[in-house]
Amino acid sequence: MTFRFELIYYLADRASYINMKLTSRSEYALLALIYLSRQPATAFISVEVIASSQAIPAKYLEQILLTLKRARFLTSAKGQKGGYRLAKPAGAISLAEIIRLFDGALAPTESVSKYFYEPTPIEKEKGLITVFKEIRDFVSHKLESTTLEDII
Repeated sequence: MTFRFELIYYLADRASYINMKLTSRSEYALLALIYLSRQPATAFISVEVIASSQAIPAKYLEQILLTLKRARFLTSAKGQKGGYRLAKPAGAISLAEIIRLFDGALAPTESVSKYFYEPTPIEKEKGLITVFKEIRDFVSHKLESTTLEDII
């Protein structure tokens, strides 16, 4: 019983050290969106320009931008002056939305996820679930309340 409480205390004390690892897809998506947020709202920016300015492989970025377009974060235009631009204001796009689109749950384990719940072995220990829910709430609140506009 003592070990359990020591583990919970240790995890709660170290919550800020828990590694939330983003995939390269979500990192590149955020970089591209931030770049587009800094451009005039009416300008379409080509994949090549975004890729070279943010050091992202162009072919990989194309796939990411298509996903963002399908999710209605971007609009596009074809042709010589074509490219991508934000479909809504930077202040209306939260970091959480983008990370969830590419990486799924913001929670440290699926068993405490609000949107991507899956049972996991850790559910046996209610004390651990409590700690991980607190971590989930902190991370999701921070990412949901931070928009692209806050970054630029």
